[in-house]
Amino acid sequence: MTNEQQSIRVNLCSSGKEKPQADQLAFGRSFTDHMFVMDYTEDEGWHEARIVPYAPLMIDPSAMVFHYSQSVFEGLKAYLNDDGEAQLFRPQRNFKRMNHSNDRLCIPPIDETFALKAVKQLVSIDKDWIPQAEGTSLYIRPFIISTEPFIGVAPSRHYQFMIILSPVGAYYEEGINPIKIAVENDYVRTVKGGTGEAKTGGNYAASLKAQEMAEEGIAQVLWLDGVERRYVEEVGSMNIFFKINGQVITPALNGSILDGVTRNSVIRLLQHWNVPVEERKISMDEIYQAYQEGTLEEAFGAGTAAVISPIGQLVWQEHMEINDGQTGAIAKSLYDTLTAIQYGKIPDPFNWIEKVDDIGENTLKATN
Repeated sequence: MTNEQQSIRVNLCSSGKEKPQADQLAFGRSFTDHMFVMDYTEDEGWHEARIVPYAPLMIDPSAMVFHYSQSVFEGLKAYLNDDGEAQLFRPQRNFKRMNHSNDRLCIPPIDETFALKAVKQLVSIDKDWIPQAEGTSLYIRPFIISTEPFIGVAPSRHYQFMIILSPVGAYYEEGINPIKIAVENDYVRTVKGGTGEAKTGGNYAASLKAQEMAEEGIAQVLWLDGVERRYVEEVGSMNIFFKINGQVITPALNGSILDGVTRNSVIRLLQHWNVPVEERKISMDEIYQAYQEGTLEEAFGAGTAAVISPIGQLVWQEHMEINDGQTGAIAKSLYDTLTAIQYGKIPDPFNWIEKVDDIGENTLKATN
């Protein structure tokens, strides 16, 4: 039986949890009533797809994920439009990237079409958890962990693919207001040939020390390349863009930088607007020179969690204030346009939106 032919068994909870108030939403602290789970074994492949009440996992202490970190994850969001319909933003790219991460971590690939249908089914069931206040959404976290009980350095033969949902507000307390970023000179996140272009937990664990040591008020650290320590790569939770002398520049994908969905969307939008945009290597020396010459006009991060996050101050050699510490015109236009598309407030010229409620009778069959 292929994934496409599988049905999803549904076991609904008997009573739902209390939902947090929209003005009290912290990022990633609250979770909905249900979760999706699917198992993998060498003999059966991916099987037993199910939606069940959200609950702690029963997992062996020797499960390989605890010892050798074979895990990948993704992040996307569901939004409510003005008609009360739930919709997703470019979810196909998330599952395509998940399989890219799977390949790097020796995890068996998932059926991307089936995974998207599973997300739609789960979001449909917990649709009333999608907050309606401005700037809020339902964060979707698909992830895969290695579950074989074995302490030996080898790819696991057992896995679980899960999807959980979390109603969220702004990722940064500052919202669309500029944040302060410090350039990390001592530690490295990853190198070409490593796992930098995969979305795996170890990359983020490696980033925590630098973040912890950053001065007070620093929202994130900016990573440089792991070889020469000269070239900009990405921020802890975002890809990064600079506007220098009228041109927008972002580091080219080089094997150690994550291929962000929002990053790609920003590039597509800028090209659509005929704004010069270039993917290439860019050094901190070049950025510092532009700052001294007054041509560093904007800097901003781009990622699913924050969408667009303007950078008002960059700490490297000195505290470089960018655009007088204000949100730049390009960053604001990108934020306004991307969020308007995500919430269905303006037309979507790129066909990026996927309606959750458009589940045909021939897609997933849910049974109680």
